[in-house]
Amino acid sequence: MMRFLLPLGVFLAIVIALAAGLRHDPRELPSSLVDKPAPAFVLPVLETSANANAQKFDPASLRGKVWVLNVWASWCTACRAEHPVLLGMAGQTQVPLYGLNYKDTRGAALEWLQRMGDPYKASAVDADGRVGIDLGVYGVPETFIIDAAGVVRYRQVGPVTQQVLEQKLLPLLKSLENGGSRA
Repeated sequence: MMRFLLPLGVFLAIVIALAAGLRHDPRELPSSLVDKPAPAFVLPVLETSANANAQKFDPASLRGKVWVLNVWASWCTACRAEHPVLLGMAGQTQVPLYGLNYKDTRGAALEWLQRMGDPYKASAVDADGRVGIDLGVYGVPETFIIDAAGVVRYRQVGPVTQQVLEQKLLPLLKSLENGGSRA
């Protein structure tokens, strides 16, 4: 009888471990940035980045405001799919949407925004991808919601769909605008 208890115990431990793993959504990637301050950086603004006196985008200047950062690129197919949703989002909320143009060329990015529409208050140029690394970007697109204290409150890996916008982003933005810390 005792010789069956050890294999039975091992079997039950495996079943419990597998059951616990099945409760997690495999599409959700963990982010060590959520509930932590957004990384500090200063980057040139896309529209003026060719000038010697290029305007700079500095998230520190946004302290006291809730804002959204969308990481995008002209070469990104999924960015093309989410772009109409971002255009709609820009018209649905007072929260500013900023872009982080990731590992792209200036000309291609500007042409893409001109052709597709520009939902961003400004787009920063991350030509070498260093800020993307600091943000923990796995790939584009990714979207971050940053609260008034400069803390990342949400991270969307992959395209923002209409469902994600309505069920996650807009409720969280409304909560943060009303002084909440989470949805």
